[in-house]
Amino acid sequence: MKPLSMALALCLLLPACTREDPEAAARAAAAQAAAKEQAAAAMEQQFEAAVAARNWRLAKGYGEVLQMDHPTSAAAARVRPRLDEVRAKAEDEMQQQRLAALWTYGDEPVGKDGHQLSASIYSQEPVDTDGGGAHPVRLIFRDHPDWGRSAYLVLEAGDFDCYAGCKLKVVLDGKTHVLPGSRPKTDEAIAMFIDDRKALWTLAKSGQRLSIEFPTKAVGRKTADFEVGGLVPTRLPGWN
Repeated sequence: MKPLSMALALCLLLPACTREDPEAAARAAAAQAAAKEQAAAAMEQQFEAAVAARNWRLAKGYGEVLQMDHPTSAAAARVRPRLDEVRAKAEDEMQQQRLAALWTYGDEPVGKDGHQLSASIYSQEPVDTDGGGAHPVRLIFRDHPDWGRSAYLVLEAGDFDCYAGCKLKVVLDGKTHVLPGSRPKTDEAIAMFIDDRKALWTLAKSGQRLSIEFPTKAVGRKTADFEVGGLVPTRLPGWN
């Protein structure tokens, strides 16, 4: 008998060659399932820790990975009903971080012991204020130790038509207000004050979208839109 034929004949006589041990296979499957459940439970703990810390973006990540990697686990079943709420909170968190990043805060030494504090934001879209193309419009709240508190717009081109004073249409989240404005007689900056700075500050810190319509010399009335929802009022103490 050839060697290959003899080996085949011997294998046919041995049960192990034709079938696996069912108990061993069951134990192996159970161990594998237990390991998967353990991994899923560990990820669930990470999800819960992120939720407890109110880190919604991290919680969203753990929850979604859990659903993808261990969709049939008990841990995935426990987390699944809460995932939509966590996703919504993560989206709100990212939006708030984006809005906060739109603001710039300044703290500059003035004189011997003073400090000038400021909070500023650029318009959501550039605005054509001189007929030569669109440029950003800047809104600034300033607290100067000598000049006091003020709110004003700054242009990069063109000029305001507000030297004799003007009325400004200010809209916050769809509600219209009218505030007085004035253009100082100076060439140091193309700036126009919103004279009722308290009212404008109150609007800016209490809403999401603020628009200011203002008169220009070259192209008539224009509107600058600002996403103000990320303002941190405590950065300018005393304005609250």
